[in-house]
Amino acid sequence: MSPGAHVLYVEDEAAVREPVASSLREHGFRVTTAATAGEGLGAWTADRADIILLDLGLPDADGGVVIRRVRRESTVPILVISARGEELDKVTALEAGADDYVTKPFGLAELRARIAALLRRAGGPETDASGLVRAGPLVLDIARRVVTCAGEPLDLTPREYEMLKTMIQHRGRLLTRGRLLRAVWGNAYSEEAHYLHVYVSRLRRKLDVADPTGAASGLIVAEPGIGYRIGGVEIDS
Repeated sequence: MSPGAHVLYVEDEAAVREPVASSLREHGFRVTTAATAGEGLGAWTADRADIILLDLGLPDADGGVVIRRVRRESTVPILVISARGEELDKVTALEAGADDYVTKPFGLAELRARIAALLRRAGGPETDASGLVRAGPLVLDIARRVVTCAGEPLDLTPREYEMLKTMIQHRGRLLTRGRLLRAVWGNAYSEEAHYLHVYVSRLRRKLDVADPTGAASGLIVAEPGIGYRIGGVEIDS
């Protein structure tokens, strides 16, 4: 069975962090935990999660630092979980780029429901009522972190998944090389265009195996010197 969506949970209190992480794992999520802002940003850089759960009162920096740093290069959903319940704290976090805010103490069922709602929303306007994003024979289920092609599940590496997810979520738009690199690898790799050629080639090979008609691999279109797209011609830089 494929692991579910990848959750990065940044929380310094082990008594809060570990039960929540355990519950999420029991419900099919893949969970990475961090106790400080520095650890959280390091984990984010190493392996892009599908959603970030973030405490604000971290020992080395305020959680707002994490929000602003992540927002410079990604639209990943960020759910703040904090003991700070004042309206100003909520407004500040949301204006910094958080997508939702839960005040401690909280119920695990409510937390899972909020995570599911944010993951559905992350699929963009193309997401259907069941939380799936479709592009020809490709189907992306963000909550389960699964991509199928012509009904066959694709065995993708984390970077391959992130790249294909980004393109599918922006179906109909031409994604510049810089935009793709920032979304998948981060700002530090914005000039490493050769990464894209390698990963697109790998994706096309895997799509060819899943759909021998070639319809799937033909969905990834290269615009020389600019970027890649799945259908359409609009530019998203």
